[in-house]
Amino acid sequence: MFRFFENLVNPYPTQADGTPPRGLFAFILHFSRPVLPLLLLMSLLTALVSAAEVLFFHYMGELVDWLTQAERAGFLDAYGWRLAGMAALVVIGLPLLTLLQALVTHQSIFGNYPMIGRWLAHRHMLRQSLAFYQDEFAGRVSQKVMQTALAIRETVMKLMDLMVYVIVYFAGALLLMGQAEPWLMLPLVVWFLGYLAIMWVFVPRLRAVSMAQADARARMTGRIVDSYSNIQTIKLFADTQREQAYARDAMETFMVTVHRQMRLATLLTVSLTLLNSLLLAAIAAMAIGAWYLQAVSLGVIAVAIALVMRIRFMSNWILWEVAGLFENIGTVQDGINTIAREPAVKDRPDAVELAVPRGEIRFEALRFGYARPDGQGQRVFDGLDLTIAPGERVGLIGRSGAGKSTLANLLLRFYDLEGGRILIDDQDIAGVTQESLRRHIGMVTQDTSLLHRSVRDNIRYGSPEASEAAIFEAVRRAHADTFIADLVDSRGRRGLDAHVGERGVKLSGGQRQRIAIARVLLKNAPILVLDEATSALDSEVEAAIQEQLYALMAGKTVIAIAHRLSTIAMLDRLVVIDAGRIVESGRHDELLARGGLYAALWRRQSGGFLGLDTRVADAQPALDA
Repeated sequence: MFRFFENLVNPYPTQADGTPPRGLFAFILHFSRPVLPLLLLMSLLTALVSAAEVLFFHYMGELVDWLTQAERAGFLDAYGWRLAGMAALVVIGLPLLTLLQALVTHQSIFGNYPMIGRWLAHRHMLRQSLAFYQDEFAGRVSQKVMQTALAIRETVMKLMDLMVYVIVYFAGALLLMGQAEPWLMLPLVVWFLGYLAIMWVFVPRLRAVSMAQADARARMTGRIVDSYSNIQTIKLFADTQREQAYARDAMETFMVTVHRQMRLATLLTVSLTLLNSLLLAAIAAMAIGAWYLQAVSLGVIAVAIALVMRIRFMSNWILWEVAGLFENIGTVQDGINTIAREPAVKDRPDAVELAVPRGEIRFEALRFGYARPDGQGQRVFDGLDLTIAPGERVGLIGRSGAGKSTLANLLLRFYDLEGGRILIDDQDIAGVTQESLRRHIGMVTQDTSLLHRSVRDNIRYGSPEASEAAIFEAVRRAHADTFIADLVDSRGRRGLDAHVGERGVKLSGGQRQRIAIARVLLKNAPILVLDEATSALDSEVEAAIQEQLYALMAGKTVIAIAHRLSTIAMLDRLVVIDAGRIVESGRHDELLARGGLYAALWRRQSGGFLGLDTRVADAQPALDA
């Protein structure tokens, strides 16, 4: 039974990807469509349960009148069937309705609903551009995804529950009291107006403080996660006091919102208690007065007092539910600002799969600059042209900030161009899908971060269908077999099954680099980008891996970036970039003979190690790779 209701909703819907709308109602509906029919069924069942409870109060009033008026001897003969009906409603009908309502609410909706939100939001976050994550805390983004999904569920379910309970109970109370004595309706109407006034005063204030609290909570979490993610740096600089102060500043900001919320809560509780007490006193006084004048029966008094007591307790619940509703709405609206952003880099509607039969790359009249918060752009390229022939191995050299890594990022389409185009085998990469583009490019970066998964999963990331034999071969060729066999994690998993920690923190830089190289060896893409691929390796391991990288380069189009020129000197062509322009291009010996920037850098590097005369090099501008 439980499993049937649990399987009524698929928590991982396959609806088409798309940016969630920014409007509050449309945003909530975007994540609610898969459970919308069940939400309506839940409301219907809640209304039936509420109506049954109101009917029970009506029966209790009638029972008091029967007991007052009837003789004991003939009581069962006169009212037996009515009592049986009341018993059937209380013992059978109400529990069955409650069971069905609970199964729909708890089994079908409660767990699946927020998971739908997390799943769809996470899918959208994975499509966000690289620049998005450069501007956001990972902890802040993840908390927004988790908080917003829960807040959507709470917002919708609270709203539907409140509408049902307010309509059924309040309307039922008015109906029952109005039938007995119309004057008994007056205190309820006055109470309802006072109740609306309290909500009008307090709820907007609670909503505002809740939005501020959600943002403060996300900022606090982001700072804490940032500290944990960079714990090695914190310990290296022995500055835990500064980190404590950094986190405490966010915590104090959060506590300001907590205190504001609790002050409102105290005032709200006192105001509501006073209003409910006045309602109870007014109804009791009017009911007793009406009984004294023989206008109503004892049953009516019993029903009136019971209903008022029920409304009194429910009003407290309802008001806090309304406050919670607006608190959740504040969390949803805060989440919209993060989740409902359009990705900066998107596939065109008519994007096609990239095909790479040859591997020619052409950069034509590139214009690109990084946007800054002040609206000013930082120009990197302004008309750069570069053609790389199929199978050609090209090394990029230049100062830091010259644009080498930016060129690689543009080839991978982590950013969109302002002008010009990039072609792979005559296909503009702006017109192909990003996934197909990146499937055809293998890249090893200087700052290698691994997923907090097993070594095998990290290596197989380059080729999910790869066999064990292919994984072992990639490990061997990357010279990672020398340490993988000795790896053991905290749960006793060994070798390829050992987990590497967040971003690969359990491994040294050289070990992470070798796993990254094994991953790209396994991927075996036709285009290879090496951005300081061997920078974290010692000379002996680097020399061994260079042989494998040269073998891997065979038949591939290669772009290599390196500080140590000896690692790329044997490539087919070297391109020197300075201030976003190509200032030199040619083979190693040709550039040395030309005596330009490349020759100056080569002499400086080799002079530092070989004792050569560096006076010529010192006369040239210093270069970083």
